[in-house]
Amino acid sequence: MRYERWSPRYDAIRADFGYPFDREEVAAATLERLLPERSRGEPLPRLAPKVVGREAVVVGLAPGAGPPPLWRLPGMTPAPAVVVADGAARTCLDAGVVPTIVVTDLDGPVEAEVEANGRGSVVVVHAHGDNIPALERWVAEFPGEVVGSWAGVPRDGLLNVGGFTDGDRAAYLAEALGARRILLWGFDARTVDEPEAAARATKARKLAWAERLLEELADASATPVLRWRRDGSLAQLGSAARSTR
Repeated sequence: MRYERWSPRYDAIRADFGYPFDREEVAAATLERLLPERSRGEPLPRLAPKVVGREAVVVGLAPGAGPPPLWRLPGMTPAPAVVVADGAARTCLDAGVVPTIVVTDLDGPVEAEVEANGRGSVVVVHAHGDNIPALERWVAEFPGEVVGSWAGVPRDGLLNVGGFTDGDRAAYLAEALGARRILLWGFDARTVDEPEAAARATKARKLAWAERLLEELADASATPVLRWRRDGSLAQLGSAARSTR
């Protein structure tokens, strides 16, 4: 999604959660400083060949979802691109699936993301106001290709194609990279796996935003966005699908 279209939506998110933009700018500057020389320059042309024209399976970490059953997809060439959100990297690796791209703000099992990176996954590290210490701790640990992202105007080395949480940001990225179709596996905005009440309430609000943003992506894009259910069925997202319910 073009930044000009995305920016007002993110302004509404920041207002809802009270995120100060000056902290976003500090985080972005921190990430720029930490990115290795090989990771600088325009990110999208480097990522696009990994996804363009392919089916993109975007993997979330909904409770109980497990790894995507790629064997259920009909044989296709090229094989699907697997774009995972944060902690789903561990789930995929444990199932023998090396992600194509990992999208993370470094608040999950980062060791698994470092492992995936060493095995060929490109890691898209997102900078935001709350994860500056994590950036300082982890960016230098990635042995492979790393791409930066942030919430402001795209610039050399840092992309912004839309999205708020790791999961919906992964879907927005797959769309921007030219996926033929996007299948969402392990996305569930209704089930919140947080034991502490305040954290559970915050996560529920974030998931509600993520669900809304995925619907908006489906409406705005020519790329089909579908929810891949555990029974193997597919459900179209967007206003056309809602009108038939």
